[in-house]
Amino acid sequence: MDGTSDARDLDRVVDGFLGHARHARGLSEQTLRAYANDLEQFVGFAAARGVADVGSVSLELLRDWLWEADQRSLARATIARRSSSVRAFTRWASETGLLASDPGVRLRAPKGASHLPRVVSTDQVRALLDGLAARAGTDDPGALRDLAVVELLYAAAIRVSELVGIDVVDVDRSRLTVRVLGKGGRERVVPFGVPARDALEAWLDRGRPVLAARRTATGGASGTARSTSASASASASASDGTERALFLGDRGGRLGTRSAYRVVARLLQDLPGEGPSGPHTFRHTAATHLLDGGADLRAVQELLGHASLGTTQIYTHVSSARLREVYRTAHPRA
Repeated sequence: MDGTSDARDLDRVVDGFLGHARHARGLSEQTLRAYANDLEQFVGFAAARGVADVGSVSLELLRDWLWEADQRSLARATIARRSSSVRAFTRWASETGLLASDPGVRLRAPKGASHLPRVVSTDQVRALLDGLAARAGTDDPGALRDLAVVELLYAAAIRVSELVGIDVVDVDRSRLTVRVLGKGGRERVVPFGVPARDALEAWLDRGRPVLAARRTATGGASGTARSTSASASASASASDGTERALFLGDRGGRLGTRSAYRVVARLLQDLPGEGPSGPHTFRHTAATHLLDGGADLRAVQELLGHASLGTTQIYTHVSSARLREVYRTAHPRA
């Protein structure tokens, strides 16, 4: 195989696209993993049909790949994501001259299931926060953290990935704002309320120092083993920015997304209603409550960090659905 053919090998070209996506486009790790997984599946599918050169990728091949996924009864959302991944790849390959034209332009796939996001009522949110505040009143560091986490998720309507990435210096308690890093590396400053500020101050004053001390206290036995362990611990802390992190886990390291998810899931699991029981529920809930309270749609878009107003508009559907339900149950001639 000559150098030109090798450079056009589909597997290598996909690797080039993934490198471009990682370093030039500022995509989230979740999106990058989805691209990598989907395109690995596509390369294998193409190879099984004798296609190893990027120039042989055609619309028919792309359609066959999605059709095969449909025959295996993959979820509509999965097929839609696959379509998005391969269209991003073929567009890049066309723009870089590796494809004479973009076969993905005409590729269509079913849209993901249009389930409305789960929304918790104002009374339910109040009850949840009151329960957390009662636990935090004991000055248990985990309870103080959990209260601050939920207050901030609901008050600022931020993503869980944004929450766990916040550093202490990102919080302006005097102006009641927090700086977060959203999708695509886009930074924004969002407001929060007085209850969230009070919860954050209690956490920073009485909770965080306790959990930070747990990290400092770990280090093994003594002598060389202790020194090695302490060095490794310091290295790990430096790599994830634990010293700067706003929220810490029970062992003193930066709070992770899974831990934050568990905190919220425990709170929501016994509440009535269908849908996911993770941190995003509070983001959905905050957006819906803002619109119910008369907030401007574009202001909510800015708060949520949505690139498109169309993404934010789903919350108007949520409000409309709730209005219809209230009307159906309350109006005598509904």
